[in-house]
Amino acid sequence: MNLFVSWSGGKDSALAAYRARQQGHRLVYLLNTVAEDGSRVRSHGFPPEVVALQARAMGLPLIQVHTSWEEYEANFKDAMRALRAAGVEGGVFGDMDLEEHRAWVERVCLEVGLVPLLPLWKADPWALLEEFWEAGFRAVVVATRLDPAFLGRPLDRELVAEMAARGAHPCGENGEYHTLVTDGPLFRRPLRAESPSDAPAVHAHDGVWFLNLRVRLEDAVG
Repeated sequence: MNLFVSWSGGKDSALAAYRARQQGHRLVYLLNTVAEDGSRVRSHGFPPEVVALQARAMGLPLIQVHTSWEEYEANFKDAMRALRAAGVEGGVFGDMDLEEHRAWVERVCLEVGLVPLLPLWKADPWALLEEFWEAGFRAVVVATRLDPAFLGRPLDRELVAEMAARGAHPCGENGEYHTLVTDGPLFRRPLRAESPSDAPAVHAHDGVWFLNLRVRLEDAVG
């Protein structure tokens, strides 16, 4: 099928997209949601331009939907209807084990006539992380409810073990942390993420610490 990816910029959406492609599906669009004022990507907190750089690195067209939480569903469905009109047949989502998320995904897809795919559903989280690393993905922690000291660190086995020891779901499924994917098998070029020299490294909002960062595309190889 021709699929859009419900794209957060983090590891779960990246691995779900990768699994869908491994199953023979075609990834044809990224769909990303942004705060209504355009300042940041929903949940993950980094600037929308960062996702635009990821899309360039992947060679995929990007649709970014500016929306409040109150109008999220209506605006998301409008975007999916436009994708369906453009020949998209389904969407791939990175949800793992939250039943209310799965129910929402399946309902809104059904209502607009698209097929929902949840390739990570009920998979073992530690096995998913191993698959993520072994496939060659790289990611950095950009938001957390646990400790701001985790921000900016590469997502590796040591870091996940530290966060799990603090009570976190290994994949942060309950919002304990979020990541930015900077490289992997979906990418034609890697990204480099750096803290800005002219701004604070971290800011906090609603009990979550966010990493302030600047991202650029690395030069193409060869």
